[in-house]
Amino acid sequence: MENLQEKVKKVQAQLQEKQNMYIDGEWVDSASGATREMINPATEEVIATVADGNESDAAQAVEAAYRSFYQDGWSESYARDRADKLFALANLLEERVEEFAIIETLNAGKVLDDAIYDIHDAVNQLRYYGGLATKPNGQTFDVPDNVQTLVIAEPVGVVGAIVPWNYPLLMAMQKLAPAIAAGCSIVIKPAETTPLTLIKFFELIDEVGFPKGTVNLILGDGASVGAEITRHPKVDKVTFTGGNATGKKIIQASADTIKKVSLELGGKSPLIIFDDADFEAAVDHASFAIFSNQGQVCSAGSRLILHESLHDRFMEALVALTKKIKVGNGLAKETDMGPLISKEHFERVLNYIAIGKNEGAELACGGNPIDGKGHYLEPTIFTNTTPDMRIVKEEIFGPVLVVQTFKTEEEAIALANDSIYGLAGGVFTNDSAKAMRVIKKVRAGITWINTYHNTYNEAPWGGYKQSGIGRDLGTYGLDQYLEYKQINMSLNVAPSNWIKNRD
Repeated sequence: MENLQEKVKKVQAQLQEKQNMYIDGEWVDSASGATREMINPATEEVIATVADGNESDAAQAVEAAYRSFYQDGWSESYARDRADKLFALANLLEERVEEFAIIETLNAGKVLDDAIYDIHDAVNQLRYYGGLATKPNGQTFDVPDNVQTLVIAEPVGVVGAIVPWNYPLLMAMQKLAPAIAAGCSIVIKPAETTPLTLIKFFELIDEVGFPKGTVNLILGDGASVGAEITRHPKVDKVTFTGGNATGKKIIQASADTIKKVSLELGGKSPLIIFDDADFEAAVDHASFAIFSNQGQVCSAGSRLILHESLHDRFMEALVALTKKIKVGNGLAKETDMGPLISKEHFERVLNYIAIGKNEGAELACGGNPIDGKGHYLEPTIFTNTTPDMRIVKEEIFGPVLVVQTFKTEEEAIALANDSIYGLAGGVFTNDSAKAMRVIKKVRAGITWINTYHNTYNEAPWGGYKQSGIGRDLGTYGLDQYLEYKQINMSLNVAPSNWIKNRD
């Protein structure tokens, strides 16, 4: 059997060939011939070169998707056939989990075990929506006038999907799988820094065989390709996961054509620890909530809200645990936390650490870059913070935790909700009534009690307030790609006699 090192070398060799886009059922170069180098954040080495598209490439992909849906019959495809294609994709991906995970680690800096988990989850999403495609939908109503009223679900049309760099393949499947299940055609754009697993996945798309133009992959940056997808009049819906600034631009750009929009945006999520919580579990999950995936998680528990009586003991244990985190290349077995995604993002997080120091917060641990190649940063914890500090209010999207304290349940809830965001939140307490009472008052769409980060394809994913619009995953996620049509059918065909004096 091949060892991991041999498998990595094989994957790296495969990546040497230039990676192209997939438009209208064909692998194509960018219209301009431009390319972009992919950098391994663990080594800062070039690992691949990909086509770099522009507005004309995006427009070509949209036209193909439009033709496939509105002219070539994809809108009338059978749910059973769409389900079969999703199941086939799931089977092919499952056969190559480790290969895809290695690419994900090389491209995004993920710890390999985490990448393997993500690819398995992508397989599960394909199967989930493959199963959901053929399940009953619609309603009938008992109404007067000898009329039968029906509500039927129809695909929304052409979908433009823009996915982030922190979970490159998994987030793509959250959009691609339900869009296909619903019967939409799709143009999907990965983040310009992390397209490699999605490009590889389109080899599976090509192998399964979709009608030309039904599923398209466009590469390029948000300012050109993403903007064209958002404003193109033949795109019926835009779905986006990423930062708030971009989300606001998408809403503005889609306004002229009144597109349907779903957005999963930022977060500054609270984790409330009461004094009656299971201490060891709470410490462990407080660490996991912020430092998994290098803190580059929209739902990261980046605000730790501690009962004041716990503070000293809890912080001593949390800092001790944090110092045991092994930071390194995601391909190394002993690694707990990998590098940040890019030099630009690395410097952004370092700047927030400097801001925190200048604001008067106290570093409990970390805060320093790690010498050598790669965008490595020590896991960082700030204490003695105040609610008005930027590091408390703004999403850092890195391994930086801010700690606040509270006296009463009401104060904990107030601190938790003191944010423009409302994506996620957690509560640790052994009092079940208090746990439910508090979590119901936390204004967030994804919440946990005595755990953190568990995600299930069956349940909706999305946020309140400026954390977004709509939901991914579950039946709620499929609903984002459907239109509902009311049909009223007379069971007694006769004149209405609405004119009083007909003679």
